[in-house]
Amino acid sequence: MRSLLVALPFLVLTEPVFAEGSQGDLAVTIYNNNIALVQDARTLSVPAGRSRQEFPDVSAQIRPETTSLSGAGIAIVEQNFDYDLLSPDKLMEKAVGQTITIVRTNPATGAETREQARVLAANGGIVLQIGTRIEVLRDDGLPVRVVFDKVPENLRARPTLSVTIEAARAGSVPTRLSYLTPGLGWTSDYVMLFDEKTGAADMQGWVTLTNNTGTTYTNARTLLVAGNVGGGQNRFQALGGRLDQAGTESGTRERLGDYYLYPLAERTTIANAQQKQVSFLDVKGAPARKTYEFVNGWLGSNDTPRSALSVIKFSTSKQGGLGDQLPAGTIRVYIRDARGDPQFIGESRIDHTPMGSSLAVPTGDAFDVKVKTVVEERKRISDRRWQTTVRYTVSNARPEPVTVDVLQGGLWGDVRIPVQSIPGNRVSADRMEWKVPVLANGTAELTATFDTRY
Repeated sequence: MRSLLVALPFLVLTEPVFAEGSQGDLAVTIYNNNIALVQDARTLSVPAGRSRQEFPDVSAQIRPETTSLSGAGIAIVEQNFDYDLLSPDKLMEKAVGQTITIVRTNPATGAETREQARVLAANGGIVLQIGTRIEVLRDDGLPVRVVFDKVPENLRARPTLSVTIEAARAGSVPTRLSYLTPGLGWTSDYVMLFDEKTGAADMQGWVTLTNNTGTTYTNARTLLVAGNVGGGQNRFQALGGRLDQAGTESGTRERLGDYYLYPLAERTTIANAQQKQVSFLDVKGAPARKTYEFVNGWLGSNDTPRSALSVIKFSTSKQGGLGDQLPAGTIRVYIRDARGDPQFIGESRIDHTPMGSSLAVPTGDAFDVKVKTVVEERKRISDRRWQTTVRYTVSNARPEPVTVDVLQGGLWGDVRIPVQSIPGNRVSADRMEWKVPVLANGTAELTATFDTRY
């Protein structure tokens, strides 16, 4: 059995590949949950009665059931989405049972010979019948081309939606094609430059657009919707930042139902397999402060001191804050070193945050601030109640004093605190907080006795 090579990149077609037509005036609305609404305004030249119209360059991930086509004097009879895209492998698969032309070149003389071949199989390899013999194509370095007479009807060079319409009369009809597609999404990223000495921060917000739809959207009006719209995948299930207090302020930003809109100032091209970043927030000198936090679980006791968490706190209020709503995203924090160069110190993710909120963004464990907790005594004081005494020892190796917010969790139900060496505050249904001042290069202690039902 003879074998020959099909160099699949060298496929020759004897008719045009591309369908006529292209995208029109595009408007793209992109949601946080990996879904987008595409609205494509095109003018069709239609005959009277029934005709088939093709819309190339739609998303390769289009949800056909969400498609709508509007235009004066036309009605949709049927629509088909042809997503089998043209490629060498697909051409061979579609040619099974058909006749193709094999062109071989003599490496020594450059002479070409042509043979007609019938494709018998194209799964895991290409099997041909040439005359009375059967051949298997394989890569053995010989120059061979395959020539096809035409492109199969259901094989497209670009993702194409074909629509059968009924037109009242012939002529040019402005239409608008709308559909939903996954694969086109956006996220928010924030860069904060924090100055601990002045208690201020510069914040810049970036939108990152990601396009994996298989199609480029050219010169599109782009609108971003902030909020978790139903029907998609929430990308922000695990959150690192904490919303200490939800805001109650209203701003001038446009809303869509219960969501906020962030239109891009200029039209933009969102290329396939591309990430694009656009700035949407730039605030200088917003008030911010650094704190230390330590959270202890109920009956938590550690023989080795553990690091407190370094936290940056700030507001999104119009007065004394960023003055805007913050879409969910990641905040990356930088501070300047002794040479004045900004250095990265940590990051945290936040959820969608209303204006007027108080935010706490952890940046990492503090090197010099540690807390040791010891359950010193636990005794039953009645059939239903226990009394537990906990000692918290806070150490500070920094050359300046610090205040550490020590939080004790797990305090559900009827909890009384008959003894506490520093007055504390109940900050949530299960948590107490004490602000413990610690001198430079010093230690401080807090003791608290809890009267509980468990």
